Amino acid sequence: MKSYFYRVLNYLDKLESNIAFYPTIISLFGTSFAFFMIYLESKGVSKYLIEHAPILVVNNTETARSLLTTFIAGLISIMVFSFSLVMILLNQASSNFSPRLLPGLISNRRHQIILGIYNSTLLYCIFTLVSITPNGDKYQMPGFSVLLGIIFMTVSLAAFIYFIHSISQEIQVNNIMSKIFEDAKKRLKKLIENEKHIDTDFEDSSEWESIMSKGTGYMQDISLNALSKLAEENDLRIEIVPIKGAYIMEGIPILKYKGTIDDELRDRLVETITFSNNELIQDNYVLAFKQITEIALKAMSPGINDPGTCINAIDLLTELFALRMTKKNKSYYFNKNEDALIYIKTVSFEQLLYNVMAALRTYCKHDIIIVQKLFMMLQYLLQKDDVLEESYNASIIEEINNLKKDALKNHENEADIKVINDYIEKLEKLNPSEYKFNDLSK
Repeated sequence: MKSYFYRVLNYLDKLESNIAFYPTIISLFGTSFAFFMIYLESKGVSKYLIEHAPILVVNNTETARSLLTTFIAGLISIMVFSFSLVMILLNQASSNFSPRLLPGLISNRRHQIILGIYNSTLLYCIFTLVSITPNGDKYQMPGFSVLLGIIFMTVSLAAFIYFIHSISQEIQVNNIMSKIFEDAKKRLKKLIENEKHIDTDFEDSSEWESIMSKGTGYMQDISLNALSKLAEENDLRIEIVPIKGAYIMEGIPILKYKGTIDDELRDRLVETITFSNNELIQDNYVLAFKQITEIALKAMSPGINDPGTCINAIDLLTELFALRMTKKNKSYYFNKNEDALIYIKTVSFEQLLYNVMAALRTYCKHDIIIVQKLFMMLQYLLQKDDVLEESYNASIIEEINNLKKDALKNHENEADIKVINDYIEKLEKLNPSEYKFNDLSK
């Protein structure tokens, strides 16, 4: 039951990232409020206000109809314009930066709420206009409802002005990278805070039984609370085989376990894993490294040629790598007795650093300014004194050697070569570990 509850929560989280989620909810509220006001009008709320506060009531049928008709036409135009701006933003982000950015931009809650305000006001005005019906020789006038329509339209215009401001900010690459960075930083800090720095030797799982995937998709999230509950109740030890965010093919192992399970328990274990066709940084911080790296590479392409954006991206990657160095490569989920119940595979620091540097070396090695920036990043990481594992420094030195080789092969100018060699000599003096750099003459 608890695993089902977590599965529902994960589904709701995934649904929330849909661009139509908040507009639909707010539109339902607007429609419901319109019918609520129609009910109050039938009880004589406008008649009461005409007698006691006439300023709050629009008491002219033609004026009311003209206002509501104008509001409806105007709101439709605003909605079309706003949705067009969103599509332009998504298209520009995809073509100029990276298609991976689209799920994060679509899930922007502020834009969803603004679109919901437009739609709810539109529906409210439509139903209020319809409620102006003839009653004998006169029309039943929902005067107070029309006044509320004026207020809602004013709110919609304010929302539209804010939307223009927001969309102009969202389309700037620095703001896009900053949002990615903040989401990843928040996720990493949460993982580090929850990580128990307890040295443990998890059992060898090579002989354990496996549970195979029955579908395909990205492994978006894992309900560790539900999975650990099942492990404790059934005396199991569990290993999560794929790395979070990996694309899972049908028929490959997703869980390994030590113990005895039946078919029902097997299904409940699988239900704790959520698959999706989209990836979100809020669920997987590694995606932030990929996105920022892709933005840097796109900025260095001949069609865009924007080294400044690439330098900004390297600055953000530097801080993320520094934070990642305070996290262990291996992750476990412990019970109340500090026993490791679940082994969670994660992307190692070594692999993460190599993937980022391999891409940047390949596409940026011809630019001496970017090469200098990469050396500065590696220098900063090498000087950190809060590193959890010594192997991290070895990986940094390996990447320094790789960068040196690529840089020297792509630069013939003596001044550029001197800059590269000076950085290597400086880094050799800062080397805090037993790992050595390659000979400069090689």
